[in-house]
Amino acid sequence: MIVVTGATGGLGGATVEHLLKRVPADRIGVSVRDAAKAQHFADRGVRVRQGSYEDPAALRDSFAGAEQVLLLSGNDPAADLVGLHRNAVEAAVAAGARRILYTSQQGAVPGNPYRPTDIHVATEAILDDSGVAWTALRNAAYGPLDQVLGPWQHTGVIAQPQDGPVPYTDRDDIAEATAVILAGDRLGDGPIDLTAPNAVTFDDVAEIASDLTGRPVERIVVDDEQWVADQIAVGVPEQMARLMLTWYQAARAGYFTEASPLLAELLGREPRTAAERLAVHIAA
Repeated sequence: MIVVTGATGGLGGATVEHLLKRVPADRIGVSVRDAAKAQHFADRGVRVRQGSYEDPAALRDSFAGAEQVLLLSGNDPAADLVGLHRNAVEAAVAAGARRILYTSQQGAVPGNPYRPTDIHVATEAILDDSGVAWTALRNAAYGPLDQVLGPWQHTGVIAQPQDGPVPYTDRDDIAEATAVILAGDRLGDGPIDLTAPNAVTFDDVAEIASDLTGRPVERIVVDDEQWVADQIAVGVPEQMARLMLTWYQAARAGYFTEASPLLAELLGREPRTAAERLAVHIAA
């Protein structure tokens, strides 16, 4: 039995879809806050149980019989995420899981200025102390590119803080690789990096976008504090803007620079590049 948490979300749901192509449905379970939202999985033979990181007893029930548990990291900045992740790890251990996989983050090392890093570092330490085999999937940035590029298609300008090389990665590629790992269980303990094959900067992306659109796209570096003020002016809460700023600061400091070949090895093909993803976005 493989149990996946957060299966009604983007990454968790995509991982389950890829698992269904590799293992029988009755070997897959999902632990979700709202079981009704996972009915489409239940209809296909997946075991659906209610569970949340805030409720250890329900988690233990939703993890029952699992050989492997995939824990998706929480994303509520107001929550005690380390405490919630500890609940999830302890529930998986109590349920008898032999391996725990956790969606961590590329560059999850002490000193990284990106604030969520501290949560991932602490959670990986909890996993290391858990007494069971564990794998931390240090996923590269896989959100929509427009989240970090801004409204360049309308303005013709990528106006963001100073950045650094990042191997922007497709979410579905990460989901597929995660399913490959769960279905094969062939990796050792500890952290692994899942990234696109090449790291690019906003200068690179501006050049790619210019080639794809046939019109010039300019890269402008915005001062950090001016960028925060601009974000606040368009309605972004200051706390959220400053959190995102730490991501740019980490990128420029080189915490996301290194690309790994492992994702390609797991997929058996080259992962989607930033240029390919950008082309799809433009076409859409």
